[in-house]
Amino acid sequence: EDTSGSAGLAWADLSTGRFFTAVVPATKLEDELTRILPTELLLPEEQRWNRVLPFEPTITRRPPWAFGSDAARQRLLTHFATATLEGFGLDEERDHLAIRAAGAILEYLSETQKSTLAHFDRITPYRSETTLEIDSATRRSLELTVTLRHGRRDGSLLATLDRTVTAMGARLLADWLSNPLTQVEAIGDRHDAVEELLNHAGARRALREELRSIYDLPRLLARVSTGRASPRDLHFIGKTLLRVPEIKRHLTPLQASLLRQLDASLECFEELRHELLTALVDPCPLSARDGGIIREHFDEELDELRGLAAGGKEWIARYQAEEIERTGIPNLKIGFNKVFGYYLEVTHAHRERVPQRYHRKQTLKNAERYITDELKQYEEQVLGADERAKELEYTIFCTLRDKVAQVVPRLQRLADALAQIDLLASLAELAQERRYCRPEMVREPVLEIRDGRHPVLDITEPEGTFVPNDTLAGGDAGHVLLITGPNMAGKSTYIRQVALITIMAQLGSFVPASRARIGVADRVFARVGASDELSRGQSTFMVEMTETARILNTATKRSLVILDEIGRGTSTYDGISLAWAITEYLHDDIGCRTLFATHYHELTDLEKTHAGVKNYNVAVREWENRVVFLHKIVPGKADKSYGIHVAQLAGVPPVVYERAAEILTRLEAGHVDEKGQPKLATPRRRRRRVAAAAGQKLLFDMGDTESSS
Repeated sequence: EDTSGSAGLAWADLSTGRFFTAVVPATKLEDELTRILPTELLLPEEQRWNRVLPFEPTITRRPPWAFGSDAARQRLLTHFATATLEGFGLDEERDHLAIRAAGAILEYLSETQKSTLAHFDRITPYRSETTLEIDSATRRSLELTVTLRHGRRDGSLLATLDRTVTAMGARLLADWLSNPLTQVEAIGDRHDAVEELLNHAGARRALREELRSIYDLPRLLARVSTGRASPRDLHFIGKTLLRVPEIKRHLTPLQASLLRQLDASLECFEELRHELLTALVDPCPLSARDGGIIREHFDEELDELRGLAAGGKEWIARYQAEEIERTGIPNLKIGFNKVFGYYLEVTHAHRERVPQRYHRKQTLKNAERYITDELKQYEEQVLGADERAKELEYTIFCTLRDKVAQVVPRLQRLADALAQIDLLASLAELAQERRYCRPEMVREPVLEIRDGRHPVLDITEPEGTFVPNDTLAGGDAGHVLLITGPNMAGKSTYIRQVALITIMAQLGSFVPASRARIGVADRVFARVGASDELSRGQSTFMVEMTETARILNTATKRSLVILDEIGRGTSTYDGISLAWAITEYLHDDIGCRTLFATHYHELTDLEKTHAGVKNYNVAVREWENRVVFLHKIVPGKADKSYGIHVAQLAGVPPVVYERAAEILTRLEAGHVDEKGQPKLATPRRRRRRVAAAAGQKLLFDMGDTESSS
């Protein structure tokens, strides 16, 4: 971090070679780290760190020189063998903090890995202006990757969307979900690809079937680059390359722009594939040193060595028989010891028959031991033939590994293309399976969703039981929607589903609706639920207000804001006052699309004085003094809170809820003035946003300010 309020951030995945860097506002550092979820965090030794993250990475302190500007820049230039970083899209002046962080990562990996980092063949600048901003509180509230209650992947949006058939496709889905797009054209390219794959079911099924047979290519390549690849890894690379021509054959007829780009990236590597699959046995062992990894007939010398090792005993027996016949010595035998190696043993009784070509090596009590030139020559071949065969196999393996290493950058581009094909095909499969529609993406801040469904509950609840709902926001439909209704009626589910549908659309997915027209958002905020953060000394209400302040200070007209029960953690009047002022501020000063679910029915009076506020409620029916929740969002405000009915359903004693009904009648009578008008409906005086002395936007106008001299 520096004194300007910016922070340099870089992150790398050693297993895949992905390497990113960015300059972010220091105030958003926690949000970015939550998006990335690193397992280890490198910090300068002198830097203070008192941030509390929703996960627990290992903190590693590094000396200040590791983050030095000149050293970091030179380290990157040396690693990428370039004269400048501009080719990667990095401005050495604007991005100097990002470059320092990236250089520190390279220095740390070089020190700890003790191997080449060649699979880090490029560094990618991360630009937040091209991706949808989602802060850490919103990610948790919307359960994008893990559930709130159990912290598990199952039940999250990520698990719901995942129909990928490869590990690299699944990782890419998590990346797209963490970084939805904000450019209409780029989102449209993804939608075009998904739509064509949806319409060509045969091609989609064939692609997915081929993709099931490929392996995790990025991680295999990382092991190749670091010199840690096993024979089995190389064989898996060969088997993956074997599927590429078929994948390309099914992809080539498709015409979507993104699919054409991916097709062009599918390099088949025929020669490398043939050599890997011809050389390596199937199945292939893990160890490269124990032999048995190279096929027969791949290398003549290896076949000869294997023949010697396997046929040594047969040759010895045959040679012994031949020598008995040549010399006429019936009890001649061949033996072996570590001193002389192989030898011919003749008893003293037949010493006169020993030919001159025998060379005596040892005299025993009852026999003499000899060697021959032929026996010695074969000994040199046989002894160590097995070890030499293993060494030759290892040499062949290293040659194959080096050949793969030479084309790792090209293979990484192939892996990227395969991951995208898998993900796009999986999104098409999901759209077909769940009857999703293609959203129309526009630049205007609007939301027009027909028969929208919560993507997670639509799958987890019994088929046909989830009640779809429409959403209209922006323009004449109003941009602040106040949703009232009883607990358990579905208000929170409804506002969450709108945010999730927006995120799904911007990551490139079709959406659970019959029709959708969605204005691209630059930020999504969800202030849903709260909990104490004792580690920070913050109460539930303080957490709620801190998150609300962030929304009010950073939301723009293009943002989407989801609010649920703001103001519950304090007194009733304080809560209503804050909720009222917050709604006015969002309507008057920011003007963004807002869905606000509340039990404060007093807020519905805002519709009378603010043209952009529209009231909606969750329909219920009363039958035989009981309440039936219809889970349908309809225009207008709720007539009742039905909180007392819910208490009755929960088993509260009759004397309690009957008394509560009496008190409610008296409280509601005090809500209007002498003319029968709501007391809270008087509009505020509009004021321009002003900055406090510290340069921060005021959270709310606290009343008229007078100056005196």
